[in-house]
Amino acid sequence: MEAYTSFAAVYDTFMDNVPYEEWGDYLHRLLMDYGINDGLVLDLGCGTGTMTELLAGFGYDMIGVDNSEEMLEIAREKQIKSEHGILYLLQDMREFELYGTVRAIVSVCDSLNYITEEEDLKKVFHWVNNYLDPEGIFIFDFNTEYKYREILGDQTIAENREECSFIWDNYYYEEERINEYELSLFIRDSDLSKEGAEIYRKYQETHFQKAYVLDEMKHLLEEAGMEFIAAYDAFTKEAPSKKSERIYVIAREHGKKPEKDKL
Repeated sequence: MEAYTSFAAVYDTFMDNVPYEEWGDYLHRLLMDYGINDGLVLDLGCGTGTMTELLAGFGYDMIGVDNSEEMLEIAREKQIKSEHGILYLLQDMREFELYGTVRAIVSVCDSLNYITEEEDLKKVFHWVNNYLDPEGIFIFDFNTEYKYREILGDQTIAENREECSFIWDNYYYEEERINEYELSLFIRDSDLSKEGAEIYRKYQETHFQKAYVLDEMKHLLEEAGMEFIAAYDAFTKEAPSKKSERIYVIAREHGKKPEKDKL
């Protein structure tokens, strides 16, 4: 699972078309459906902290975990401006550690698709179950096989902005169900650029994501000791369909006794 490096510096620029506020509202409503409107919440694979900040704005005490130091540096810059009390941790989600349990854990923006081995994904689910309060809630999303095969696969996406541009080549390997992203980035070097001459540096990164199906997710959750609750076509309360591009899954901690049952 490769961490974002060069792309971190321009990630938010190229994601400015993503309706994060709508996504945050949807996630907040899902959490409230299970009685979670405050308390400690972990954002697993938090990236530059956009969703972490939105959830903090709803009143949650947020923790953010990511394995990209460059992404977390940007997240901390946002935190300084917002003054939200967010704790950011540089950790791999396959072996993350917290100081105690949390009421809920969220992982969105297809972060879990970067876990390309089933055994590794089961490890993530194991640690999620371990660090949730008794009957705590886990909400995550994932890109579907349909999206990789029909929408992204073998497509080239390019954008040109004033300070940067990118070429994003996708290659979907159907047998392995792996989508390969080849990113070519051209970022303006403000130190070298002079009046009348723009100097851009080229950076390249390669990323891989795995196309999982819902039944696999259910099985891995149960293997890790969790209880599967529901799955929705993203940003709705409808059941996923064959043409769903993103699916949200809700699971519950299983195995710990609530305080009331310990008496």
